[in-house]
Amino acid sequence: MIEDKASAIESLRKEYMVLSAELSEKGRRKWAGLQAAKLGHGGMGVVRAATGMDYKTIARGMGEAESAATSASIRKAGGGRKSLSERLPGIREALEASVESGTLGDPEKPLKWTSKSVPHLREAIKELGYEVSATSVRNLLIEIGYTLQSNRKTKDGGNHPDRNAQFEFVNEKTKAFQGRGDPVISVDTKKKELIGNFKNPGREYHKKGQAPEVNVHDFVDPEKGKAAPYGIYDLNRNDGWVSVGISCDTAEFAVNSIRSWWREMGSLHYEGSGAIYVNADGGGSNGRRNRLWKKELQKFADETRKEIHVSHFPPGTSKWNKIEHRMFCFISQNWRGRPLVDTATIVSLIGSTKTKAGLQIKATLDERTYQKGIKVSDQELAKLNLEKADFHGEWNYIIRPNVALN
Repeated sequence: MIEDKASAIESLRKEYMVLSAELSEKGRRKWAGLQAAKLGHGGMGVVRAATGMDYKTIARGMGEAESAATSASIRKAGGGRKSLSERLPGIREALEASVESGTLGDPEKPLKWTSKSVPHLREAIKELGYEVSATSVRNLLIEIGYTLQSNRKTKDGGNHPDRNAQFEFVNEKTKAFQGRGDPVISVDTKKKELIGNFKNPGREYHKKGQAPEVNVHDFVDPEKGKAAPYGIYDLNRNDGWVSVGISCDTAEFAVNSIRSWWREMGSLHYEGSGAIYVNADGGGSNGRRNRLWKKELQKFADETRKEIHVSHFPPGTSKWNKIEHRMFCFISQNWRGRPLVDTATIVSLIGSTKTKAGLQIKATLDERTYQKGIKVSDQELAKLNLEKADFHGEWNYIIRPNVALN
């Protein structure tokens, strides 16, 4: 309690008159807050009377003074208790593996969310030897990029009754391939992009008034057309390949992109593997009903003498393909606000895409012309060395080479 308020006001007024000319606005505010805090109850009124400052200004100064004092007391780097990841090596990987089969997300955002509850995840990693609190699990989920989301209506199409079972099938088979060191790739065509001086969503820094000027209308340039980037993402190595096509997005183009990935990247690391596991959407150039896709994969299997294992995502779930979250979204971020004026620019921007997690991408231009509407007869289909899985053989199958394996 302030015993002599008048004396305190006069003393602070004199001190303020001496210091105010030397201090910045923020400095005066912090000084006032510090004096109010020292005086305790009724201190803000005394400071206000001595300086003429508003109560809100003094209160803000008290907060800034307290924050500065807290910052000054922070221990030196390396001090304090180690993080959970440091104390329990491998727990991050164990938690992510437990979440992986239930991961959902927006293909254009690297943020992930999980359909599994914290208690269930806690039990899952407990079985792997990590016994931690639910709070620790929740904090670690946030640290590795997951967040809790409520239900929301979406336009994902039909909800197949075996959708979750297919996710589990893919997850278990992926783990089996990775355990053997065999390649697991996620494939898809990124949305087609207009080639030319067109507006590209997003913003980037430019000097004031010097933003690039682009065409008012987004009409396809008949000479440049559109680019169809087909991507291959290696789940084991966190790297990828993109073939930028300028013709049609056909099954022949899709498999030729996989062939290019194998020649330029895959064979360098997996030559000794006997099989490649391909995760693909259920429609489009790599769709489950696309006969040409399977015929072209047979050619690829014969060339490489590798078994090609394929799993398609159920209807309405294409945006949960790993390549969307782990590669395509970062490509979109890398070229945001940049007009894709020509194919060289597109290839360069894709190839320069990198992440803190170590993602690296190689890109090339595929100038070949691919014919649309190629039909595959029943007789040709019957010649494929294709074996359907017991569980949803239309989604899961193996194409074996028609030549003897070494």
